[in-house]
Amino acid sequence: MKEHYDAIIIGSGQNGLAAAIRLQQKGLSTLVVEAAGTPGGATRTQELTLPGFRHDVGSAIHPLGVDSPFFKTLPLHEHGLEWIYPEVAFAHPFSDGTAIGAYTDIEKTAAQMGSDEKAYKALFGELLSQWPHIHEDLLGPLGIPSNPLQFASFGLKALLPAKDLVDLYFKEEKTKLFFYGAAAHSTLPLTTPASASFGLVLVTIAHKLGWPFPKSGAVKIIDALISYYKSLGGNITLDFPVKNINELPKASSYIFDLTPKQLLAIEGTNFPWLYRKRMEKYKYGAGIFKMDWALNEPIPFKNEVCRKAGTIHFGFSRREIELSEKVIKHNGIVKEPYVLLAQHTPFDASRAPDGKHTAWAYCHVPHGSNLDMTEEMENQIEKAAPGFKDCILARSTHNTSQMEAFDSNLVGGDVNGGRQDLSQMFTRPVTRLSPYSTPNPDIYICSASTPPGGGVHGMGGFHAAEKVIRDHFPDIKEN
Repeated sequence: MKEHYDAIIIGSGQNGLAAAIRLQQKGLSTLVVEAAGTPGGATRTQELTLPGFRHDVGSAIHPLGVDSPFFKTLPLHEHGLEWIYPEVAFAHPFSDGTAIGAYTDIEKTAAQMGSDEKAYKALFGELLSQWPHIHEDLLGPLGIPSNPLQFASFGLKALLPAKDLVDLYFKEEKTKLFFYGAAAHSTLPLTTPASASFGLVLVTIAHKLGWPFPKSGAVKIIDALISYYKSLGGNITLDFPVKNINELPKASSYIFDLTPKQLLAIEGTNFPWLYRKRMEKYKYGAGIFKMDWALNEPIPFKNEVCRKAGTIHFGFSRREIELSEKVIKHNGIVKEPYVLLAQHTPFDASRAPDGKHTAWAYCHVPHGSNLDMTEEMENQIEKAAPGFKDCILARSTHNTSQMEAFDSNLVGGDVNGGRQDLSQMFTRPVTRLSPYSTPNPDIYICSASTPPGGGVHGMGGFHAAEKVIRDHFPDIKEN
């Protein structure tokens, strides 16, 4: 280990690695230090149930990863990353046995929506045409957009509560429920302003690219990033918990892939009292109760569309999903929760022994709740896939405390690095000219607690690295 680096990155999640790669690309010397014995933060894959069954412990489906403005510029395919694209990005089953699937073909998708066909094509056709002009601004800090008129057109829709948007555009309950399934990824009540934004972004990407995942597990994203980083001359050290910044080698800058709670616990940062108080008020969002299953056969969905989908959303009425997402804000629990499920093995046999399968799912729960939602989640899946419980060979569960123990950035089980409402969407963790900088000119933040928030896309790390370059290395040429 050298005595001095241009930048040291604390934390080896995908944002930390993105920051390290960007700086290393510029010819700067960097070191990544990771407290755990395994890199990757929440983006890891393990045998959680039975030998040979590979489960993603954290993120499992990565639409923002494949469409990341930064990751798209990297030769990750040369470093072992192979994306798999299910025919149906996501599906939503209904209580009558029917389902709607999101295909890349917007015409095929809209044709499932009865009297909403034209309205759906008009809404998402416009967003698809706007997407190349707005998506980089959406995945960055608040600022003057590159295409103000198109960004404003999107923003007027995105700032709506999901409930208001579906009532404005659609008539059919199934169409509205289909959109709810995507919008509820926000972990916000669907009556909350800006909850529509998540649905608009995720459905648009489904039509643009699909919702892919890496062959053999989410860890392959981390493996590829590390392989590329090392090919640039980067260094990584594991089993290096940092309690005091002075334990680290000297550096011109320190970039923390940590949320406010962990950063404030580190000594030697010399943050002013007022900044610490503002950081202490940072709001974390709802948690998750996470489940993984080893299965004897594929999930026996009644509807073929669901069998072709990588992701399935469960919630059999608008009221059911609205209530599920509303009560968690008030520390409540429902018996029929909104459930997100990913099935990889129908499309990626490398994740399980021959003829066997895996499934991954979670539901939202109150922040820090340690209730067990196994029965409620399995009952929801069983409604759309009778016989699902009979397929289970073994199961693994993680409550919010166990998720945080797995990765300390998942505070209270919050997988988004903090609540993503209007007060924290673009200005997280606190309102500053640059959300990546701190009052200490040598310390920066790049975690999901910075814009654009949760998701595997590396853009928090990229933007933090760009800020470091502007502040400390202004003579480096653009490339």
